[in-house]
Order: sequence, then structure tokens, then C-alpha cells
Amino acid sequence: MSRFFSFFSNENGKALNGGDVEWGTNIAIMGGGSWATAIAKMFLERTPHIHWYMRNQDTIDNFKRLGYNPSYLTSVRFDLSRITFSSDINEVVSNCDTLVFVTPSPYLKNHLKKLKVKLHNKFIVTAIKGIVPDENLVCTEYFRQVYNVPEDNLGVLGGPSHAEEVALGRLTYLTIGCVDNAKAQMLAEKISSSYVKTKTSQDVIGIEYASVLKNVYSIAAGICNGLKYGDNFQSVLMSNAVQEMNRFLRSVYPIERNVYDSVYLGDLLVTGYSNFSRNRVFGQMIGKGYSVKSAQIEMEMIAEGYYGTKCMKDINRHYHVNMPILDAVYNILYERISPSIEIKLLTDSFR
Repeated sequence: MSRFFSFFSNENGKALNGGDVEWGTNIAIMGGGSWATAIAKMFLERTPHIHWYMRNQDTIDNFKRLGYNPSYLTSVRFDLSRITFSSDINEVVSNCDTLVFVTPSPYLKNHLKKLKVKLHNKFIVTAIKGIVPDENLVCTEYFRQVYNVPEDNLGVLGGPSHAEEVALGRLTYLTIGCVDNAKAQMLAEKISSSYVKTKTSQDVIGIEYASVLKNVYSIAAGICNGLKYGDNFQSVLMSNAVQEMNRFLRSVYPIERNVYDSVYLGDLLVTGYSNFSRNRVFGQMIGKGYSVKSAQIEMEMIAEGYYGTKCMKDINRHYHVNMPILDAVYNILYERISPSIEIKLLTDSFR
């Protein structure tokens, strides 16, 4: 699945598999952050109407007053007549067939605690690039195990995609993963536009793990930048990171994939190199001498790689994959080993 597709559904958005459910007729964005705002913008390029769940009613009220998200991507203005807002998660889930979750992974469980509506007959799409803490599960697996959502009703949205660049209408390439190709194609058609190119994949688990690991490697890149390592080493770090990612993916979910596709390598590169990357910025602060706590306070945004590092370390205790970059970041963030010492040891392991 290496080429890009153009997808078309029938006029009422009926599922292309011939089923009775009209998947994608009522779509909800679940979350109010920058990536959620960017995804809402993408959907509204071609979708007449969306539902939008935000936990904070004050945020919704200010959004309605201003015509844009008061906290994120404030340059993006919305036609409010095409959005139904709600701070009631049960209301949104009841009214929609497709739910796109974009909440930070550490908060997902709390968002779902109030849920009384069943999810098993919904198309659940996670655009969350993180692991559910304490559970050590990627998000689709969490929905499958805890909420009994069948595998063919689970999707993932991945790829190199900074929300800030989507807001500016800059060219973006996204991959929709789902074992039900008809649902993946439906979603791809809904978000495709002049600046969003889409493709589909069945590697749901691989895409999710790759999106977690690239955050870890981005923290490593930021730490090295904060320690004044140059571009020469950055390139070596990234080349070793993609090899480490590939080793893990082959161990945890051994299917045929090309790890150099944009949803794997591309997402790794943009997160590791770009100043839009909050994980890279977080790492830079650690490399410059900030404590983890002070860096988190100053950033005021979630660097999901911090939580992902611990989860991946715990998961890898089962698989025993050789992952020196993951180990180095874990030692710096959780064992409080000096970044300069730990990165020096890491450099000696590279060739």
C-alpha cells in the first residue's frame, strides 16, 4: 500500500462494504487541543457538519463567542453553523457513528470514566500518539480490551503532521490504518483536500507503536541538541532510531511493512527535527539542565513521549528487544542519570 489513493463514497456516505451502517454520517472530534483543532479543520474541508466534544464548557462558550479555539491554533476560524459542540460525552457518543479521539493519552481514561453509552457499534478512530499509562496498551488495544470494540471497528490516524502546519494549509500526508479497508477508505475520503493527501494501511498496531516511539526518539534528539551535539550526530541518531523502531515492530507485530514509509520514518523525522515538536522542545530543556518537573511546568503542554518512554520500557521487558535509545531516554527521565553521561554512552554504541 505504497501509493496514494483518491476515495469516493456514495452521496449519503454509506459504507463501501455494502453494510447497512452509514459510517461517517455523523463524525465527532473528541478533544479540544491543537491536533483536535487541526483535525476538525481537515474534516470541515469536505464534511458538511461535525460534532465536537470538549470537556470544558467555558472553552466551548468562548469558542462560540470568538469563532475559533481560544486556546489552540487561534488563526483558524470556523463556521460555527457546521459544528455541534457539547461537553457531555454521552450525548456526543449517542449521536455519532464515528468517533475520532484526540485527547492526550494520559487523560483518555478520565475522559471515558463518565461514559455510559456502549462503544462496540461505533467506529473508533484514535489520533492519539501515545500509550494509555498504567495499562501499557496502545489506544486501539485499550478500546478493544476494555470497551469490547471489535477489531474492524478500530482505526488509527498517523503520519508526519504538525497541527501548526495543517492550520497554515501546508501540504500534509496522513495514513489511515484499519483492518476494514472500506472504513479506512471512507475516512481517507473525508479528510482529503488540496493540502491533505491520504493513504490506507492495515498495520494499525504498528502505526500506533511507531507513533509512540518517534516521540521517545524526538526527546532524545532534543536532549542531544540541548547538549550541543550537531547535525552530524543528529543524522546518526535518526538512522539508529529507525533501525531500533523496526526491530521492535518486527518483534511485537510481525507483518509485512515498509518502515521507510511516511507514517513510520516520515513521522520520526518531522518529530525529531522540527521546532514545532513539543517532545523535541521538552528534550532540549532536559539537555540544557532543566529538571523533568520544571520542563513540564514551563512547557504548559503535554509531551507524550515522557509517558511513552516509561510505557515502552515496561513493554519491552517482555520482548527484550535491543533498544539503546529508549533505554538512554528512560535512564535520563526516570533514573535521573546525567544527560551528558548517558548520551556519551549512547554515542559509543553507534557506528
